[in-house]
Amino acid sequence: MIVVMERDATEEQIQKVVSRLEREGFQVHLSRGVTRTIIGAVGDKGHLQRESLEAMEGVEKVVPVLRPYKLAAREFRPENTVVRLRQGVEIGGEAIQVIAGPCAVESFEQLLVTAEAVKASGATILRGGAFKPRTSPYSFQGLEEEGLRLLAQARAATGLPVVTEVMDPRSVPLVAEYADVLQVGARNMQNFYLLREVGAAKKPVLLKRGPSATIEEWMLAAEYIMSAGNDQIILCERGIRTFENATRNTLDLSAVPLVKSLSHLPVFVDPSHGTGRWELVTPMALAAVAAGADGVMIEVHPNPDEALSDGPQSLKPDKFAQLMRQLTRVATAVGRTLGQIAVCSA
Repeated sequence: MIVVMERDATEEQIQKVVSRLEREGFQVHLSRGVTRTIIGAVGDKGHLQRESLEAMEGVEKVVPVLRPYKLAAREFRPENTVVRLRQGVEIGGEAIQVIAGPCAVESFEQLLVTAEAVKASGATILRGGAFKPRTSPYSFQGLEEEGLRLLAQARAATGLPVVTEVMDPRSVPLVAEYADVLQVGARNMQNFYLLREVGAAKKPVLLKRGPSATIEEWMLAAEYIMSAGNDQIILCERGIRTFENATRNTLDLSAVPLVKSLSHLPVFVDPSHGTGRWELVTPMALAAVAAGADGVMIEVHPNPDEALSDGPQSLKPDKFAQLMRQLTRVATAVGRTLGQIAVCSA
């Protein structure tokens, strides 16, 4: 349930409601908005009557949440969640942020060339895989910890915050030591042990939608992270599996406005994995922003033909620069701006 406090509710009144809920066995989450405080209570309401809570001083109303996910629901937090990273990067606000970089970290030269190129074109976050979940055990699996160190070096050189995937609950502390954002990939969206661990890590999490996941299942995966105490979540639509085989996946852009109506969490779109074809990445990225996405995630590689992972869906730096110019126009048309990175200080 959600307890909506009155606009002028005092801190003492808020704490009395919190104490009452905790005595009744509820897990309590506070959401302090600009005008009022909302208290989310998760648990079995048992004998606790809604009327008795509404009779408490400072309480405006009590609203039951009928959806299976509670903390991720917009009823719990009417205002949009804004995820804040280093260098002034804010995800979920007015500015649209662009994550860009290679699918896999292959070498420092490859990573730095790409990082400098995407930053010059306006990207605000660097992506790169150090641990790579691959369908075949014989495919390149990533440089692992060495890849993490290279990402940290690229961040130091460019000032770009770093997002990289974590695959195993046991490696969460290691990845969190290097990364600004922990990515939970599509294959791990329902790895519930991993979701709990990244929730406990208290670092921003980019949660990709599973290839066969419904939107409700996706929201419940976010709920796992939030129930562990971490509300800094970025949802990422990256295509779902359908009967169509002309593209790698079917990019579900209808999910963007739908999820933003259901949840307060920011939503990104990954048109690279969503289509699997570089020539489709730009039009789908533009469509994502037009549909209301808070950002896009683009794979960029200086030599896609030689990429160790996902070359066919990677843009060359010059194509990425063209995408960013077009993205600026679309963002302006829908009343938004493109994010900017603060000047890097050594």
